[in-house]
Amino acid sequence: MRIIAGTCRSRRIESPSGRNTRPTLDKVREAVFSSLGGFFDGGVVLDLYAGSGAIGFEALSRGMDHAIFADSDRNAVSVIRKNAETLNLTDQCTIYPMKAEKVLSLLAKEGTAFDLVYLDPPYRRQENERIAQRLSDEGLLKPDAVVVMESLKEEQFSETIGRLVRYKEAVYGISRISYYKMREE
Repeated sequence: MRIIAGTCRSRRIESPSGRNTRPTLDKVREAVFSSLGGFFDGGVVLDLYAGSGAIGFEALSRGMDHAIFADSDRNAVSVIRKNAETLNLTDQCTIYPMKAEKVLSLLAKEGTAFDLVYLDPPYRRQENERIAQRLSDEGLLKPDAVVVMESLKEEQFSETIGRLVRYKEAVYGISRISYYKMREE
């Protein structure tokens, strides 16, 4: 696996071994970031169910200021830490070795808000819609935030989730990518 563009372009990163994680393919990551405009001018990204951290590292490489990674798998957390060191991005990373629900509660209490959130739970334990609802309800999203959800292509999500409105969908192989923006009030 490699970083596709930006300051860390072409740098290789590790992915966790075993069957507990399913890394987002390079071509899907490239398509997602192209859809998001390619590059960023600052901001904070949440890579929930981070696995290798590829999404968060790609966002940092493309101009985000800070990435928060969360994964409950110890092996994944170890790989994220190693990848952060390899890419010299440790100072721009916060890593939470815990389940999504606990991380969201903690971040909400801290008043953290995100510009970009990537949700990619294990396909067999899909909870994207419930997590997106929490992000919307608990003030974890900035007014112009985007939430990207990766799922099996057969999964269907509501057009609106709380204050989020789906504005795009794409299918790549077995994966569906759903893009949501905050609804203007």
